[in-house]
Amino acid sequence: MKKVLLAGETWFKHTLHVKGFDTFTESSYGEGAGWLKDALKEGGYEVNHVANHMVVTDFPYTLEELQEYDVIILSDIGSNTLLLPESTFQQSKTNPNRCELIKEYVLSGGAFLMIGGYMAFTGIDAKSRYGETAIKDILPVVCLEKDDRVERPEGITPVVVKDHEVLEGVDKNWPHFLGYNKTILKDDATLIATIGDDPFIALGEYGKGKSAAFTSDCAPHWGPKEFVEWKDYNKFWINLVDWLTK
Repeated sequence: MKKVLLAGETWFKHTLHVKGFDTFTESSYGEGAGWLKDALKEGGYEVNHVANHMVVTDFPYTLEELQEYDVIILSDIGSNTLLLPESTFQQSKTNPNRCELIKEYVLSGGAFLMIGGYMAFTGIDAKSRYGETAIKDILPVVCLEKDDRVERPEGITPVVVKDHEVLEGVDKNWPHFLGYNKTILKDDATLIATIGDDPFIALGEYGKGKSAAFTSDCAPHWGPKEFVEWKDYNKFWINLVDWLTK
């Protein structure tokens, strides 16, 4: 059984309630990875999901550990979460650069997928900053140098521009999305779908490995109910990861 390492797609919320003189706080934890995990499991993949707050301890620190997986997926997780473990940020100790390790993993034959969101590609307020890391070299798109979000509350529908095995058996009439990360297609990449005037699904091959970019969300809010409940949701993700790991 092929193994997937999925990192990200989780969050905490801490809310302050103000009621006249009095206040109180409420905390909650959320995950958006369920739809994607279910899709990949249907495709026969074993999925190890590492939540954002567990990346510091549970995301591999060596190439050998990464190579235990057939594909690595980053979804809505900023580069700082990979680059700044507690022992580096608070204790000034050295650690492996896990963005460099992911690049080395791909060049040596691994597969990589980045899924969009507020903390993907360049991200909100340019905080994700993957274009400033080694991962830029294995992405089929170029990250912007500024906040790259394109918010489309009225909805925007992707357009398929190339027949490809990733879209085999998938309806060309996609559901709408509510936003995406704006990127620029690399010259050596393959574009199979656009959103607005920008890449939506792009593929690339780097060294001995493969890479893909999906520039919107696999879950709400950018990926609305119409997408996560779409009849071809599972089929698409299975096809994409099948291509990456072939």
